[in-house]
Amino acid sequence: MKKTMNARVEVLTKKVYAYYRAHGRHAMQWRRARTPYRIVISEVMLQQTQVSRVEKKYPEFIKRFPTFQSLADARTTDVLKVWQGMGYNRRALNLKRAAEIVATTYKGKLPHSPSILETLPGIGKATAGSIAAFAFNRPVPFIETNIRRVFIHFLFSRKKKVSDEEIMKYVVGTIDTKNPREWYYALMDYGAMLATQKKENPNRKSNTYRTQSRFSGSRRELRGKILSLLLAQKTVLKKEIQHAVKRSKEEVESILSVLEKEGFVTHQGAKYTVKEK
Repeated sequence: MKKTMNARVEVLTKKVYAYYRAHGRHAMQWRRARTPYRIVISEVMLQQTQVSRVEKKYPEFIKRFPTFQSLADARTTDVLKVWQGMGYNRRALNLKRAAEIVATTYKGKLPHSPSILETLPGIGKATAGSIAAFAFNRPVPFIETNIRRVFIHFLFSRKKKVSDEEIMKYVVGTIDTKNPREWYYALMDYGAMLATQKKENPNRKSNTYRTQSRFSGSRRELRGKILSLLLAQKTVLKKEIQHAVKRSKEEVESILSVLEKEGFVTHQGAKYTVKEK
């Protein structure tokens, strides 16, 4: 059984690298002009967002905020306006807060350690690992959706439920310690290919798999509409927001309360505005 699995691992490695050499997505902007700052921006943007959307928004964001310092100094409204269209606006706020910490605590230099990176706002364990690998070429094991898909496809095709703990053993065992950056690029590119060619998504076998909730009519959609309205106008009355989004007073008040707690908005009486800093 062990010999069979070792053979599968060898096939995985050869096929992944062969595919990458022939079809790797080398033209991605964050792979060509690689700096720690740009890696942070791209990795956070790629959380729960299609590559095609990131490719359109990334150059605009980098042009407007080219460094940790420029992002740290920016007004929250300006950051959110550039972010418009990406969704999950909390990521933009977290990026600004992370930039503020890097600019002050670390004098503008991103830490190499995944354990430190993980303490930055919006940077979880997997993203900390990917940043360490791509920004500093460190052989840090991490799992994200495309990497998970590759290992399930090759090594767990007959198993119904697969945990990340099971996958992690093989992630650790297959890391190219001489060039982990390229190995992870190769894994991600192969996983992206599988997503378009496999009839059934291998990730459905993962214990972490969740179907995405419907966006239309959701609280997430309502949050986006309210925030877009506030960004378009300096000050908006609560009743004007309710009229514009055509939702109940209770729903609007609930969203506004959450946005205020998260640091997106501030208000005086019934007048709401996006927080400047």
